[in-house]
Amino acid sequence: MFDPTLTVGGGIQGSYVHTEPSGTGAKDTDTFALNHLRLYFSGDITKDISAMINTDYSSGPNTMNVLDAVGMYHPSSMFNIWFGRFLPPSDRANMYGPFYSNQFAVFNDGVQDGYPFVFQGRDNGIMYWGDFKAASAKIKVSAGAFDGASSTGNSSVLWAGRVQVDLWDPEGGYYLNGTYYGDKNLLAFGVATQSQAFKTATTADFLLEKKIMNGGAFTIESEYSRYNRLGGYNGAYSKSEGGYGLVSVLFPKQIGIGKVDVIGKFASAEFNGSASKLLSPNYHQKTTDVELGYIIKQFDARVFAFGTNFTFNGVQKNFWQAGLGLQLQLSKQILGASH
Repeated sequence: MFDPTLTVGGGIQGSYVHTEPSGTGAKDTDTFALNHLRLYFSGDITKDISAMINTDYSSGPNTMNVLDAVGMYHPSSMFNIWFGRFLPPSDRANMYGPFYSNQFAVFNDGVQDGYPFVFQGRDNGIMYWGDFKAASAKIKVSAGAFDGASSTGNSSVLWAGRVQVDLWDPEGGYYLNGTYYGDKNLLAFGVATQSQAFKTATTADFLLEKKIMNGGAFTIESEYSRYNRLGGYNGAYSKSEGGYGLVSVLFPKQIGIGKVDVIGKFASAEFNGSASKLLSPNYHQKTTDVELGYIIKQFDARVFAFGTNFTFNGVQKNFWQAGLGLQLQLSKQILGASH
């Protein structure tokens, strides 16, 4: 007889950010923000059927919203069906989100995670995904159909697919990480695309992570994106493309209760295809981010100091930001035995 399980948890991200724009008369700002407050609920109903419900706080309207609400059928690692609201097949950055990224100041570069969504990268639909082995490679594939009206306003079905190849250690499950803090040696390549009514969004991503010096990690992450009338960061521009590269070193020596993580990232994005080139000319964005992380318990307890510089060749004014970020998470299985 199967014993159902229930796991509950929660996570918070908070930050202090100083923003200083360029130009005469521009005023700097200082903000303290509750970036995210999430509640997690998941469990196994039968051996092959599970459910996941997660919520996330929105600071603007001061409301709690549905993040994930998924029914899962998983008779094997090669055959999984998800139905409900969840992250559709997309780039690695969307698959790890703010809580499992390597850096703290994410999703501001005009490149990563520009796919359309209902809320926090999620959409409503149905999807198949599976993990396979082929010779020395591990292959993860996913494909699904999603409600276009709720994410783009177009009632046509939004189709999404992703293929990922891991040449070293495998990455189990559907959602991903931006780093594994030295728990894995990774060499992963992924491509993803979404399509709706002949409009497309396509990305290619790469992650290399190597264990170093008995407890440390060296990581390289990169991505190329092209949003062709679907998604993107600026609604006034139908097309955008760009790329970024991120390098980080987690030092193995523990200092106090944590380890030091040094992160650098550079991104470049081009925006074009506006309805009026006179009022909204094409422009280029460059983003440089440098961060110092203090990793206490991987994704469950970490603190960051970050500095990010944004430069534009027109349309928008240059500015830079510096700040501190805190992330805490916890979870506990309160019903049933582990399976």
